Amino acid sequence: LKYKNEIIEFSKLLLSSSAHLGFASSGEAFKMAAALPLSPVSHQLCRRSNRFWYNAMTPRFCSPVFSTTSPCLIGVKGIGSSSQLRPRHPLISSASSTDYLLHDVGATVAVLGGAYALVLLFESLTKRDVIPQRLSRKLVHILSGLLFVLSWPIFSASTEARYFAAFVPLVNGLRLVVNGLSVSPNSTLIQSVTREGRPEELLKGPLFYVLALLVAAVFFWRDSPTGMISLAMMCGGDGIADIMGRKYGSYKIPYNPRKSLAGSISMFIFGFFISIGLLYYYSSLGYLHMNWETTFTRVAIVSLVATLVESLPITDQIDDNVSVPLATILAAYLSFGY
Repeated sequence: LKYKNEIIEFSKLLLSSSAHLGFASSGEAFKMAAALPLSPVSHQLCRRSNRFWYNAMTPRFCSPVFSTTSPCLIGVKGIGSSSQLRPRHPLISSASSTDYLLHDVGATVAVLGGAYALVLLFESLTKRDVIPQRLSRKLVHILSGLLFVLSWPIFSASTEARYFAAFVPLVNGLRLVVNGLSVSPNSTLIQSVTREGRPEELLKGPLFYVLALLVAAVFFWRDSPTGMISLAMMCGGDGIADIMGRKYGSYKIPYNPRKSLAGSISMFIFGFFISIGLLYYYSSLGYLHMNWETTFTRVAIVSLVATLVESLPITDQIDDNVSVPLATILAAYLSFGY
């Protein structure tokens, strides 16, 4: 009985609409209304000032019935009016798809351009001896992946948006393959992302790196914490661990003298805080709904697992850009469930 008046007014609206549209009965009008396509925008049956209201920012399972701007019910001007009810026209759906396509193409071009600009920036700094080549490589490792994750919200709400985003690491991966096979070697690229300046190195760590970005975008995207945390640990955690380990890594891990205690501690701390930052970022934008009472503990456990895997003496058998994201994905998926 809470919404008695509104339901009565809505029934009157359907009756008047059924007569206007030539339905034999109001039952046919109800059938037509039930068959209307839902918009990808969230709608909700809200209670504001004792009447229904349209709210595009509310959760799923919502009602679109009284929105004058809803693409599902075009032409409904208000409660109690005799405005026409008509389903979305195919041309409107086509126009919406075209808008999404143009939006995602523009976003892809922007992100791809930003990725190239970042690499060129550090190449220039290295040539001018502003920063050493090793530090430049690690900063590219840290920033390129994290900036890629942060760019996901600029893509559209379409289901295909993730594939446009994945096109960026795909292009970079093809570039690495071409240069790694010496088909068209680029000495500047080779020097900026490899340890020893050999083209074949591009087919190992750097290639695994961009594949991890691609997997995170395609399989997890912006509505799953798993992909975000995996990239936070691989890009931020592992990247900073190398920098801190080389600078303060006098104390080595007993079971792996190639890894330092300072590096592992740095990976855990920075990986944890970068992961929390990404989750908060996407929660504030409405893509994630986190239970923060348990999220901190879960992220800490995942960070610890990734740090332990990175510290193992298995680098010669499996690259860190493979072991760290795989371990993080497994731990995060078991922890968060999606």
